[in-house]
Amino acid sequence: MAEIGTNSIRVYHVDPYANHDGCMDVFSQNGIYVWLDLDTFNTTIDQNAPTWNTEQFIAFTQVMDVFQQYDNLAGFWIGNEVINTLAGSPSAPYVKAAVADMKAYMAAKKYRQIPIGYSAADIAELRPALQNYLACGDDMNQSIDFYGLNSYEWCGAATYQSSGYVNLQAMSKGYNIPIFFSETGCNVGGERTFDDQAAIFGPDMVETWSGSIIYEWVQESNDYGLVTYGSKGEIYGDNEPVPIQPDYSNLASKWKTITPSGVAESAYKPSFSPPACPSSTAGAWAVNGNPPIPTLGSKIVNQAAANNKQIPTQTPSAGPTPSGYKAATTSFSTLNSLSLSTSGSESQLTPSPAGQTGSQTGTASPSNTSSSKPNGAERLGAFAGAPLAFAALALFFV
Repeated sequence: MAEIGTNSIRVYHVDPYANHDGCMDVFSQNGIYVWLDLDTFNTTIDQNAPTWNTEQFIAFTQVMDVFQQYDNLAGFWIGNEVINTLAGSPSAPYVKAAVADMKAYMAAKKYRQIPIGYSAADIAELRPALQNYLACGDDMNQSIDFYGLNSYEWCGAATYQSSGYVNLQAMSKGYNIPIFFSETGCNVGGERTFDDQAAIFGPDMVETWSGSIIYEWVQESNDYGLVTYGSKGEIYGDNEPVPIQPDYSNLASKWKTITPSGVAESAYKPSFSPPACPSSTAGAWAVNGNPPIPTLGSKIVNQAAANNKQIPTQTPSAGPTPSGYKAATTSFSTLNSLSLSTSGSESQLTPSPAGQTGSQTGTASPSNTSSSKPNGAERLGAFAGAPLAFAALALFFV
């Protein structure tokens, strides 16, 4: 991952009972940040029967308790494509409730302030209502801190105009929190050339978008992988990753040509305000304004904070601890190669010249009226192309 220029990976699910010290340290030594989903396979919010209950909350806290200690843990995802139909939009307040309770838990535990965001399916009918709803309101303790879009609109010999990216830019300009592609890398329409990276990190979009995560690192049946680990696909033990060509080299070459510039933390002076909360519309977005959200309440949150102990870890069941382990030395407060920046009224995450990443999969037409997310529950990704990259590879990892 480091050789290709990855500076971030996205991990979709983890086992909070396993020992992750060696893995997180290897990433740290290579300047790679991790963006991690808090939900598990059976605790994610379901748009068809939405709930936010104590069982889900405790499962989320277990993941947070284990990973908050790592200074190269860059952010948590509260959900991935929870809402992918208009009929599912009434579940959005449950997403905000989860955000609010997890932020309250983080504060009660006196953990460092780790950003919490949401990764959305690219559904035309939900844009931009969903992104605006999750960020709207006067209470930032109930709003997401960053927004990711899983988009596969740029396929084959597309352009900034024909791909639909020009429309994504128009809907996101002036957004008050960082926004980036949490999955991208369409494999339809011929060889994957990753030409969208130049647009994302170029003058058309770099002032608004903070990066892109390429789908995905390990090859699966959907042919979105950048590498393979042998016939069984095992990524542990002595198996070395074998690049899948020409995709691997195409992405590496593309990232080498991208040199976006960030904004120093000392120069970061935000001047933005939350978007207006969208109104409900018959046959469209179903949440009117910013109604009360179904949080669990301070009593349950504080009880969990007082009673929860960091989960004891055990030796990983697959593969030895990487050799050469040592304590992490990176400092999250400075974000190493990543820096938070704004331009005008827009908030942005941009990477520094030291690292780049990205890789992901997807198929979509320029209009992209529905999600075309690749098959598979877990994805390795990366924030790529420019100083900051995220999902399968910026890199995002699963």
